Amino acid sequence: MRKLTAILAPVLMLGACCTNVNLTMTPEEIKLIDESSDVMRILTTDNAEDLAVLRSQSRDFSLADIETVEYRNLASKLITTLQSTDGGVGLAAPQVGIKRRVVAVQRVDKEGEPIEVYPNIRIEEFRGELQAGPEGCLSVPDRRGEVLRSQDITIVYTDASLDQPREIREDVSGFAAVIFQHEVDHLDGILYIDKLQ
Repeated sequence: MRKLTAILAPVLMLGACCTNVNLTMTPEEIKLIDESSDVMRILTTDNAEDLAVLRSQSRDFSLADIETVEYRNLASKLITTLQSTDGGVGLAAPQVGIKRRVVAVQRVDKEGEPIEVYPNIRIEEFRGELQAGPEGCLSVPDRRGEVLRSQDITIVYTDASLDQPREIREDVSGFAAVIFQHEVDHLDGILYIDKLQ
């Protein structure tokens, strides 16, 4: 039995170390996700430390990250936090202190207007003329303004709902397209107030 344990121990350790090779989430990110309540604190521009996070570039998740409990917890908490707001229709991970490319968006263009989560999201194409429309932001309290946005876009994201995550392209139009543009801006450190007319 001792010989078997001596042989298996290195194999088990090797397996344990190699399963996490492609994880990129930091201990700080995991701690913030694990220790926060279901409704996470939304960072605001009137706090200097919050503003530094809001102005940062976000990083992609690896596919291994997307398969973790921590990612699933973050996705769930983004939805719960957005639901807890008064009229919010989108929330980006940097707004809760996680500098990763993931957003929760209320799909006003779908039946039932579900809130869905989009990891590693980017906008691949903007089409048509820009139109001005009113915007506000959960991270910019007590302000609103007019912003020019495309009304027809193509988004690219990782579909995490499948057994094997894969990249998806989707055309989005109307107000839903505006929401996606606002939230994806957050991932690049851009706030809607930078684009006010």
